[in-house]
Amino acid sequence: MTSPPLIFNHNDYPTLGVELEVQLVDHHTMGLVSAIEPILKNLPPGLENRIKPELMQCYLEVNTDVCRTVDEVGIDLADKVAAVERAANPLGVKVHWSGTHPFSNWRHQEVTNNARYHQLIEQMEDTARRLVTFGLHVHVGVDTGDKAIMICDRIVRHLPTLLALSSNSPFWNGRDTGLCSQRIKVLENLPTAGPPPLMRNWSEFVWLVRTLIKTGFIQTIREIWWDVRPHHGFGTVEVRVCDTPADLKTVLALTALVQCLVHALSKEIDNGVYFVDSHPMMARQNRWRACRYGLDAELVDPFNQEPRPARKLVEQLVALLRPVADELGCTKHLETALELAAQPSGASRQRIDYAETHDLAEVVRRGLARSRLTPSSIPTPVTATV
Repeated sequence: MTSPPLIFNHNDYPTLGVELEVQLVDHHTMGLVSAIEPILKNLPPGLENRIKPELMQCYLEVNTDVCRTVDEVGIDLADKVAAVERAANPLGVKVHWSGTHPFSNWRHQEVTNNARYHQLIEQMEDTARRLVTFGLHVHVGVDTGDKAIMICDRIVRHLPTLLALSSNSPFWNGRDTGLCSQRIKVLENLPTAGPPPLMRNWSEFVWLVRTLIKTGFIQTIREIWWDVRPHHGFGTVEVRVCDTPADLKTVLALTALVQCLVHALSKEIDNGVYFVDSHPMMARQNRWRACRYGLDAELVDPFNQEPRPARKLVEQLVALLRPVADELGCTKHLETALELAAQPSGASRQRIDYAETHDLAEVVRRGLARSRLTPSSIPTPVTATV
């Protein structure tokens, strides 16, 4: 029996949708807490499809509505994250923004009561259980599936710069890993993670998905976890390489970069700009350097093999994308990327906090103070299970 076709839903504007994964931590210990169910019950009506449980009960995903501008994303996310904070408040739970938790052990986290999640655990065992990581996913609307595939190919060379700018996960299971993005290395253990394969058109992508399902490698298209992928249902290119950043300002700067990049590449394709491909190994090596060193990485130009500081590449990317940002109304958020590139990354800031306090719980506590969107006072907790 022939499978139904994967129809790519057309978008005539580079619309935005943002998915932000955030941690739930105990107010006293700062450790991860299995609190998703009571928090969902505490949420006001209307957020059921926008605040979603994830694989483990210690975190959730905040989804925006479809937005046209980065400003709209900012308003949307701020409202929803604030609603989560208010729902968590009486439970003695706080919302932490980071790509990994500094000290809570993945072995102690409880799987969310969902048939798909239990199936993933059964299939992949500890490969899935270790997925106590937290990322930022940015969707940008495009008009055709073929273009989405071409954009996924062309944007790969820029993903290490985005990873370096977002890097915010240096600690894992109570120790400094030496990496700036431990999250990306944990995700690499998944059988369909990492950079996407080279594909020529939408038809080839459909064939690949069908073949992976037919052969039993995956059960659904949702099990493709590439750093960037086309999303047929939303009609978007989805960039998934970024750690959950330290605060909303950084989320919006990254969102502006992604929206401008996708739109700029889309216009290049429309205008027939020839794409000179580079060897995929170059992008993989730059990805490793961004993971290891974050904003202090030296990323190599794939064409002339010249090393360039990641911070400088952010500056060059912003300069390249300014006309697109003016068109899309996100110039102030794009310019914020320059400010971020001149400062310590989220990973470096966590290390600075630890060097000053020698206390990983204090690293979380300081991170909470930076990211919190509602007043910090919390009533005496009613229940909290670490």
